[in-house]
Amino acid sequence: MRNIVNFNSDWLFSKSTEGIPSAAPAECEQISLPHTWNATDGQDGGNDYHRGTCCYAKQFAKADLPQTDRIYLEIKGANSSAEVYLNGTKLASHDGGYSTWRVDMTDALKEDNLLIITVDNSPNDYVYPQMADFTFYGGLYRDVNIIGVSESHFDLDYYGAPGIKVTPEIKGNDAEIDIEVYVTNKKDGQTLRYTITDAEGNVVATETTDDTDEDFDIKNVHLWHGKKDPYLYTATVELLDGDTVLDNVSARFGCRTFKVDPEKGFFLNGESYPLRGVSRHQDRLGIGNALLHEHHEEDIELILEVGANTIRLAHYQHDQYFYDLCDEKGLVIWAEIPYISKHLPDGRKNTISQMTELVAQNYNHASIFFWGLSNEITMGGAEDPDLIENHKLLNDLVHKMDKTRLTTIAVVSMCGIDASYIKIPDLVSYNHYFGWYGGDTSMNGPWFDKFHAKYPNIPIGMSEYGCEALNWHNSDPKQGDYSEEYQAFYHEELIKQLFSRPYIWATHVWNMFDFGADARAEGGENGQNHKGLVTFDRKYKKDSFYAYKAWLSDEPFVHLCGKRYIDRVEDTTKVTVYSNQPEVELFANGKSLGKKTAADHFFYFDVPNAGETTLTAVAGEYKDESVIRKVDKFNEDYLLREKGAVLNWFDVTEPEGKLSINTPISEVLKTFRGKFVLVSFGRVIMKEMKSNSKSKEKSGGGFSISGFKFSPDLLKMLGGFSILRASSMLGMVNVSLTKEQLLSINKKLNKINKPKAKN
Repeated sequence: MRNIVNFNSDWLFSKSTEGIPSAAPAECEQISLPHTWNATDGQDGGNDYHRGTCCYAKQFAKADLPQTDRIYLEIKGANSSAEVYLNGTKLASHDGGYSTWRVDMTDALKEDNLLIITVDNSPNDYVYPQMADFTFYGGLYRDVNIIGVSESHFDLDYYGAPGIKVTPEIKGNDAEIDIEVYVTNKKDGQTLRYTITDAEGNVVATETTDDTDEDFDIKNVHLWHGKKDPYLYTATVELLDGDTVLDNVSARFGCRTFKVDPEKGFFLNGESYPLRGVSRHQDRLGIGNALLHEHHEEDIELILEVGANTIRLAHYQHDQYFYDLCDEKGLVIWAEIPYISKHLPDGRKNTISQMTELVAQNYNHASIFFWGLSNEITMGGAEDPDLIENHKLLNDLVHKMDKTRLTTIAVVSMCGIDASYIKIPDLVSYNHYFGWYGGDTSMNGPWFDKFHAKYPNIPIGMSEYGCEALNWHNSDPKQGDYSEEYQAFYHEELIKQLFSRPYIWATHVWNMFDFGADARAEGGENGQNHKGLVTFDRKYKKDSFYAYKAWLSDEPFVHLCGKRYIDRVEDTTKVTVYSNQPEVELFANGKSLGKKTAADHFFYFDVPNAGETTLTAVAGEYKDESVIRKVDKFNEDYLLREKGAVLNWFDVTEPEGKLSINTPISEVLKTFRGKFVLVSFGRVIMKEMKSNSKSKEKSGGGFSISGFKFSPDLLKMLGGFSILRASSMLGMVNVSLTKEQLLSINKKLNKINKPKAKN
């Protein structure tokens, strides 16, 4: 009988690998798993978190292991490459930091044993990811188990897969269930006992046979129907020798149908089911990616509270426990591999192995509907033949392994809609930040209309959109101010544009939670991406959280925005209330300011601001309170303060009527000489990226730098940026400009007249 023992306790950890593999490091600390060595330095900014090879060591006696024929070590996550040594002998290596893998230790075991696992998160050119806007935490950051099995057992060697594959097919009111198992060293006379039970534990089908592939019928099948009814069956298969159970495997599964209509969006079990949700990263403040089950559970509850019915699990395979929770809660999942940002000519093998692991390990999850091939992979250009071939191979691989689901990609905003690689997967989704990374919020809906008009038969979705917000506030929010008020405005506008277009097959907010991105230096708190609807520590739900709750949740509520924005200078201030109730009444110190209705769930009130005012929003039996206070001078605590900036905006010389690096890029591009300064700026960037390609003008508008085309659409999107703000985000692509480089560009711009305003 299979025996699984958790192996998380009593490890030694060291950043030194001296003496490996024959002895544990001399200098080490005692830890328990899960563990990452970047829980602090991977979130504090500077892009200087420790990346290298570290050592985990554990001593144990063979007598303490299950007394079985074979002993496997199961590692559920080691980022990003790892090697396993037992008693000085190398047993295995693995490239890819987000999937389960196993090692047969049986033949190398002694009575007393030293197990060493080296884990390496240092840069290379063949394991994904290598360039992305998140921290690549190193460590054994998920569970490690011992699995004891008999000589004859269900397979443990194929890409970390569970050894059982369940494929439901709906036929009218019934379902045909194909169950396939994979057995190692199956012997004559051994049989397999299949059992299917419903959610209540009742047996609905059973059979004992020699065959490893069997079909079963479930009459009047109970469908898995999203959040409304996430009904799960369980398939169990036992390997028998006579009446003795040698091994067993089981898998929960759901019976459902779905389709994506390019005109009408997503359908579940024949019913329209608009997919409106969020993306999620797997880390936390002060913890990194070494999450416990309780952390996953809190995340899923917050996602359910906001009302989402879909999650894009970015940008890699997540913990099996979280997929299990998604099955149970009825969430529709997009699962993907970390083929992201930068195509690696030597990385094809790794994309194939990571995709094989993703599909093989997660095939049985009812919640997974889409396999993601890549994310923003065309940052360096969309027509690289090797990149295109890599996508075709991945797409074919997925369809060969899984004929029941669809493939998709998340396309970087500046990629043209005619790019050939967009035609490879079944579905397409774009990452757009109009209204944050340049452009304005009004550009989002029309962009999708343009795509849909040209390619009406390609299902199009929005895989990322969002903007950053910290504890900064003002009554006149503007793009780039990192205020909670601008983030709320941004999402109000995006909700209205995206949710009103039924052909958009899915929308995924970037991001549900703030997350670690050690290269970032934005918003006054370095080392994090602050686009979350909830803070990194999960303790504060930003106002934008409630904007989505008003649209997506059935749980009645009312929310007063601006609770952290108390001191206000204006005599009359705007107060926003979100609710999914039809009518809201607002009271100021007990006096009614009137009732309002709002079809878009966003209620706006003009409130007299004098002295201290207690505001109470009432919607039916639900209420919420906040306080505002009249002040004569703006509270500087609400104003964005950059921490450790290379160059602050007020250190930049701006002669009257001249350009500077504080000038919006759109204004710089209106001047002939300014355009060439931008080309020079691009050369500085590419030099930092160790690229020597040429820059040149392009016909039809725009220009290119080192093969990266700055198209008219991209330039329009980036127009709202200043060069200084654009430079602050270059850490995301491993580029850091000095103060001297920026001042040199500014000096050139200071010689150029600003464009004359048109009458």
